Formats: sequence, C-alpha cells, structure tokens
Amino acid sequence: MSAASAWQLSQSHRVLIVSLDPAHNLGDIFGVVLNHKKHRFTDSLYLKEVNLQKLCREYLERETRVLTDTYRYLQTINLDHYFSVLKYSPGIEEYALLTSIEETLRFQKDFDYIVFDTPPTGLTLRFLALPRITVTWIDRLVQIRRDILEKRHTIYRIRGILDDKETILSYDEKDDDILKRLKTLKGNYQTLSSRLQGEDCGIVLVYNPDTLSLKESKRLIDGLRDLKLPLRLLINNKIQIKYKAMADHVDSAMQALAPAVPIQRVALSESLLDGQNSTLYDISETILSPFEMK
Repeated sequence: MSAASAWQLSQSHRVLIVSLDPAHNLGDIFGVVLNHKKHRFTDSLYLKEVNLQKLCREYLERETRVLTDTYRYLQTINLDHYFSVLKYSPGIEEYALLTSIEETLRFQKDFDYIVFDTPPTGLTLRFLALPRITVTWIDRLVQIRRDILEKRHTIYRIRGILDDKETILSYDEKDDDILKRLKTLKGNYQTLSSRLQGEDCGIVLVYNPDTLSLKESKRLIDGLRDLKLPLRLLINNKIQIKYKAMADHVDSAMQALAPAVPIQRVALSESLLDGQNSTLYDISETILSPFEMK
C-alpha cells in the first residue's frame, strides 16, 4: 500500500519512500536492488531501504565518539570496555530508526511527500514514543549535569587556579560540552516531535479483514492516541467477497475505535469487485485529502 501510494503520488509530486521495516520488500515491488542510499526510480520518485544493522552500527559509532571525546580524561578506567557493550543495550534499534527519520525529514527538503513504510506495531510505537520520552530524560540529565558543574565550581573556588599540568574541567554551562550536547539533542527531539504531531504529517493504518489484525490495530490506535499522533486514514486491505461479513465486522469495530477517521476498502483483486461495495481507487487521492498542498 505504501509503495502504491508513493507511485501514484509521484505522478504529480516529488516523492521519497523509505522502508523502515527490517523485512524489506520495497525493492522487490519495484524490481530493483536497494541499499542504504536513495535510489532514483523516476525523476519524481526515489526509493530507500534502511539497513537497520548498518544504522545501529553508525549510531553507536557516532555516540561512542562523542562519549570518548567528552570523557577523554577518564581513559584510565578503560571506557572502551563499557562502550563495547552498548550495542546490547535496549532501545538501540528504536533510537537508530528515529535518527533515520529525523535526518530524512531534516535533509530531504526537495520532496513534496515522504512516505515511511514502518515496522510491525510494537517497534513502530516504541520509536514513535521516543521523542517525548527522551525530552523528559534529557531535562533530568541537564539538571544532574548542572548540579555536577555547581559542585565543580565550589571545589575550584576552594583550590584556586589549576596549573597547566592538570586537566582543566568545565565549570561553567557555556563551556561544558556535555550540556551543549544535551541541549542540542533536546532541540532536535522537540522539533521532531512537533513535526510528527503537525498538520502536514499523518499516519495511515493498513489492516486486513480478520480478528488478529483488528486486535493489533486496536493497540496501535490506542498508542497513537496516547502519543497525540495524527491518524489520518484507515485502509481495509485484501478484501474477498467470501469474507465480506468479517470485513464489515472489522470495519465497524475500527470505526468505533476511530470515529472521525475515514475508512477505505481495497479488494484482493479487481475480479472480486463484481456488485460489491469494495472499489479500486487512486490511493493518492485519499491520502492527499487531509494534506492540502500549499
């Protein structure tokens, strides 16, 4: 569905579609081999499959460099040993994916639309929740760092000026690299959170007409509501005539969960549409409707 909508949108707009799902099939759909870089499929459509393993490795290398430079004066306690186990820390994949979204939105200003094909419900909710959670943690870390600087400054006043042979530590907020880094991160995550909640962003939930898909979709809708993220469209996909009663039941339940969100149906194939309510349609028209081009 994301590939189809991106293709249709690209007929009149410049579009980038990014697959965040570790089980990629975007390249298979378009018949090309994709890697971590953007691939120009047409003049108006670009494709990208995020390599999660590479993304996590780059994220860890970048953060490890920052920590190593910041705490160079503590090298005697063998920080490399602690950095080497960071790759096993919970949340690395979520932060890496979030970083990919943030960088994509920040640097891809030459596209009218960016379509993200997201991973399964659990992972999607976790990385979408990270901006708000991270800002809360950063506020706490900033306060802890300020307490450290205050204690350093007290010691500095007692000891007097350090000589050239000693390590010079920062005592003032404007000189502290850690505090600068925390403030930069907070600004980035606040900007990303605002963009995800903004009018020009929206989530399209695609589900199948069966009970399991309904239950998973309910978890996603509840999560999006808690995160105050905009759900713009529901798509009941792969409907078959013989399962129409189940499709009706699922749609009724979904409408109760999200009463203000429109539902569109897509049949499994055109031959299944005879005399039925389901219709094949230009997906881009439906996706465009909540976002008027300026």
